[in-house]
Amino acid sequence: MSDDKSDATQTSKPVVDSRFPTLGLGIEESTYLRLSLYGVGLIALLALPFFVNSFWTRIALQALMWIGLAQSWNMIGGYAGYLDFGHGAYFGVGAFVTGIVMVQFGAPFLAGLLLAAAVGAGLAYLIAVPTLRLKGAYFAIATWAFAEAVKQGALITDITGGTFGMSLPVGPPPAIFYYAMLAMTAGTLLLTWKLFERSEFGFQVKALRDDEDAAESLGIDTTRVKRQVYVLSCVVAALFGSLNAYFITYIHPNSVLAPIVTDRMVIMALLGGLGTVAGPVVGGLIVFALERLSALFLGESTFYLPLIGVLIMLVVLFAPSGIVGFLNGDVGSTDIKRNLRELADKFNFR
Repeated sequence: MSDDKSDATQTSKPVVDSRFPTLGLGIEESTYLRLSLYGVGLIALLALPFFVNSFWTRIALQALMWIGLAQSWNMIGGYAGYLDFGHGAYFGVGAFVTGIVMVQFGAPFLAGLLLAAAVGAGLAYLIAVPTLRLKGAYFAIATWAFAEAVKQGALITDITGGTFGMSLPVGPPPAIFYYAMLAMTAGTLLLTWKLFERSEFGFQVKALRDDEDAAESLGIDTTRVKRQVYVLSCVVAALFGSLNAYFITYIHPNSVLAPIVTDRMVIMALLGGLGTVAGPVVGGLIVFALERLSALFLGESTFYLPLIGVLIMLVVLFAPSGIVGFLNGDVGSTDIKRNLRELADKFNFR
């Protein structure tokens, strides 16, 4: 009888992976280290404006914005597997809605921010109904055409300022915008992690990405899931566009609605790793750092583009899971040594 009790007591103890030593609190050392690094990083970001001037605060703010935008695209492009080439349109819509509300109606920024989210959600749903019936290149072309239509419409519409653009009221100091952007980006990352990595909804989205027909056979309402992901990702982009418009105080269709806005999101997510929370962060930091270094040392920020092109080719060839996936030991279906041998044979390097 006592043996049974002792066995039951032993089996009731929590099982901890023996590969990782614990700290006496049931927390694996690797998890503790990861949480500690996150904490140190957050403290550093919070303290940044106190140790750098307004120029570097603005640089950090822009980096945070692009990381958040790349993560918003990653929701539909990485997790759901639908390559949205019109995502930047919602960034521009959020900017112009905020500008119109503040300039034309004299409303405060908060009203513009909320209306930007509402308009972004409504427009995204209207676009999602017809376009999400398409797949692959057809969906990509349809969303690209939508973005171009929005841009051309903004150029010929008086309420947006047309070809003259629109000037917004001057806002608070850069440090205030920095903390607002930090909160928005951190919220986007946390939302992505919680919704796509730790919920049943995330499982449904990944099932949809891997095999839509199989997901439907499992009882998943793929139409509803696709629309929800698309609308959510577009609302996030609109919110970033709204805050950015108030920060830069001048917006023009050729800037906030330019195709390069979407291109940057795609490149950042692709380099870092699609369908991961950390991917757009890593990719965003790499792309933004290369751009700033190019502008600082070469005098022209576009010189970094050839290097980005080379990086994309290397990632596609040798690490289709992105830099994050490669660092985690996941190179997808591509074997690096096999590809190197094939390239060597093709160009007679051996």
